[in-house]
Amino acid sequence: MTKLVSTGPADSSAQGVNYDRVFHQAIDRLHAEGRYRVFIDILRNKGNYPNARCFAGHNGPKPITVWCSNDYLAMGQHPKVIAAMEEALHDVGAGSGGTRNIGGNTHYHIDLEAELADLHGKEGALLFTSGYVSNEATLATLGKLLPGCIIFSDELNHASMIAGIRNSGCEKRVFRHNDVAHLEELLAGADPAAPKLIAFESVYSMDGDIAPLHAICDLADKYNALTYLDEVHAVGMYGARGGGISERDGAADRITIVEGTLGKAFGVMGGYIAAEKTIIDVIRSYAPGFIFTTSLSPVLVAGALASVRHLKGSGEERDAQQAAAARLKTMFAEADLPVMPSTTHIVPLMVGDPVKAKRIADILLAEYGVYVQPINYPTVPRGTERLRFTPGPTHDEAAMRELTRALAEIWDRLEMRKAA
Repeated sequence: MTKLVSTGPADSSAQGVNYDRVFHQAIDRLHAEGRYRVFIDILRNKGNYPNARCFAGHNGPKPITVWCSNDYLAMGQHPKVIAAMEEALHDVGAGSGGTRNIGGNTHYHIDLEAELADLHGKEGALLFTSGYVSNEATLATLGKLLPGCIIFSDELNHASMIAGIRNSGCEKRVFRHNDVAHLEELLAGADPAAPKLIAFESVYSMDGDIAPLHAICDLADKYNALTYLDEVHAVGMYGARGGGISERDGAADRITIVEGTLGKAFGVMGGYIAAEKTIIDVIRSYAPGFIFTTSLSPVLVAGALASVRHLKGSGEERDAQQAAAARLKTMFAEADLPVMPSTTHIVPLMVGDPVKAKRIADILLAEYGVYVQPINYPTVPRGTERLRFTPGPTHDEAAMRELTRALAEIWDRLEMRKAA
């Protein structure tokens, strides 16, 4: 094994840097703070979600129930999606052949972009390899193309949005979460002649709350600002055709750019933006995160295309998921568990301590066969660590009752009940 120790130039008297020590100390800090991340070794059972198999720490696979997947509607298991992917694999093979500039536009990509543009009522759409890349690449490119642009960002925006804004080199002004009055204060204090972009999310996935879309759009109109809406936790989930909160609330035509993912409610992988054709062409032509990245496998695109088309015409999955989320919130509340207020499909359970959150998750997995990932800093602020449950249309009431009983027992065992 190569030792990561630098001795510097031969004639230097300076002591070398012990790189091993630096890296080990960085990991040790995470352990000391109780937020070292452990990823479960898992295989889902096709056609039988939320059932899965866990491998880590067991003599062979152990059956478990998954409660924290972002495959909110179990579309990653849907027969139409799997059949479309199998057909594409045998028709065109596994890979895309490179970037779209090199390998060309696989026809599946063109069809999916047309479906996504239609889903959001926009002239065009553009596919990326992930939602993170679509946010980072688009926001960074927009900022660089608009001289003197000021980007107004909700304080709870996703890390990918923050990275894109940082890489844009623009001036950034952060407004308090969903605080329209604070946003207007910042807008009013900016140079009226400066280009402006308001970046925000529709559903904030850690708290499960929703942005006031129309109020923000009103400010955008008043101060001549563009709007950039991250709908990754809402596409497929809300609206008559799964167009997200902007469709549900009749605000899609007021949003300049809608960004979404294919890896959550649509159950596959990838990210995208939808906007007017000129904006799409600008991002396609200037964004390094699009230009220099191998395009999505046509197999993945075919599966996503089948999923988008299905959810445009079917509300059954959405209705069942919303019913499941409401039922689980009620059960948690009745069991006196600290379920956080949420108007969406997200069911967060407050713990407030990273060590305890990890301990609860470990007990659930080892003793009850329940998998839920603890959510710690920097995903959420320190002191607000939580367990985040995402019940889907295939989580039945019996499983919810078993989960609630397990959590109540663990809360009592760890003496986490609030004093009366």
